[in-house]
Amino acid sequence: MLEPRGAYQPTIIYRPILPSDLEVLEEIHVTLFPIRYERDFFLSVVQGHGIVSWAAVDVSRSDGDHDKLVGFVTTRVMSAKESEISDLLRYNASRQDLMLVYILTLGVVENYRNHGIATSLVCEVIKYASSITNCRAVYLHVISYNLPAIHFYEKMSFACVRRLQKFYYINGQHYDSYLFVYYVNGGHSLCSPLNIVAAVAAYLRDLFKMLVSKLWRKQEKHIPRYLKCRETCSPLVAQNRRILGADNSACQRV
Repeated sequence: MLEPRGAYQPTIIYRPILPSDLEVLEEIHVTLFPIRYERDFFLSVVQGHGIVSWAAVDVSRSDGDHDKLVGFVTTRVMSAKESEISDLLRYNASRQDLMLVYILTLGVVENYRNHGIATSLVCEVIKYASSITNCRAVYLHVISYNLPAIHFYEKMSFACVRRLQKFYYINGQHYDSYLFVYYVNGGHSLCSPLNIVAAVAAYLRDLFKMLVSKLWRKQEKHIPRYLKCRETCSPLVAQNRRILGADNSACQRV
């Protein structure tokens, strides 16, 4: 039997998910998530077929289940070019081998929440992604109504880069999803802070040029016609005219 939440400080260790975890892993997913996963997914997790995972177990449990799952995270390593965030990454186009780590599921049983287990599991993922020299980011989806999860990833310094309309379809209803990214090994968004500053500077420059142009045209209307003729015929003035152009550079923020 589990101790009441907060009654004691558990001793948590982290290890890979094993075939012996299959039944408990499936039970926790059914309890925690509105999405139903196929049996093949759980078999792939416990057998490590294309999925990298971590389990959290409490070795100080009083009921003797020292190796029973109390938390987990499942991930998949995938090509950056084949991912849905390839357009958000700045990388050398000549590099065809850049990778990402996608978090599939993350969960902690209710009695073990608020002990930092989810944070430690995500830290394991970030550490793993950072150890892959050609990996550039960790990313995941969060359903739009899951405010605790949204706040959790924001606290973990993940960036919310996109909202996907009707991403989930659960029990006959569509739900939006937020896409969160954590950059590693020098990976960063196309709209980095430097790009945003440059875009703002370009916008202010173009705005200034537009205002000067309007002001000039307004004043020109009040100049007597004979002065306009003299100015037009003056070679000195003609040499000092400027053509005001517009800079088309911009950085779109999603």
